[in-house]
Amino acid sequence: MTQVHDCRTEATRERGIPRATGALRAGQLAVFPTDTVYAIGASAFDPQAVNALLAAKQRGPDKPASVLVADPAAAEDLVHSLPADGRRLIDAFWPGALSLILPAAPSLSWNLGNTRGTVMVRMPDHPLALALLRGAGPIAQSSANLTGRPPATTLEQAREQLGETVHTYLDGGPSGNLPSTIVDLTATAPTVLREGAIPRAAVEAALSRYPG
Repeated sequence: MTQVHDCRTEATRERGIPRATGALRAGQLAVFPTDTVYAIGASAFDPQAVNALLAAKQRGPDKPASVLVADPAAAEDLVHSLPADGRRLIDAFWPGALSLILPAAPSLSWNLGNTRGTVMVRMPDHPLALALLRGAGPIAQSSANLTGRPPATTLEQAREQLGETVHTYLDGGPSGNLPSTIVDLTATAPTVLREGAIPRAAVEAALSRYPG
């Protein structure tokens, strides 16, 4: 049965976060707010749960899940190496609305979809999301909406689209309304693949401060 927890106060947050953490650890799905839009999440290291996440969104493995982390150190554990440009962008924008595509650590046992050996990681700037990440570990995630529909910025929008496919919903009030900016760091030079909440110019400025 789907659970909904109002986490807009500290008292209710203390009840809701452990429930969502337990659901993720048990291989179930949770919806929660981030600093960008609402996210649907699963344990990053549970392939069946990640498959359930993709099925809930009605999308295939050709559009893989990304991963949210609680801190930069957790991101470094997931990647093969972090280039200097990646460190500069993390220092400038994390926690925040910047997603980085990096080569995945080859030793990891997971299946996020057809990632072609990469992983997209982000540290969100939202207290609910960070508390959940500290309790559950890295979370495979996507925006909390059906594929092809607008991302949810409220719990009600997420529930209307995802319904009973999600075990636990955390209501943190309205989220932001722009997705994260995506930067690909797998090639020779950083490439902005999607301009979102962080302007392209801000990314380029952060990189240009430390040329070479």
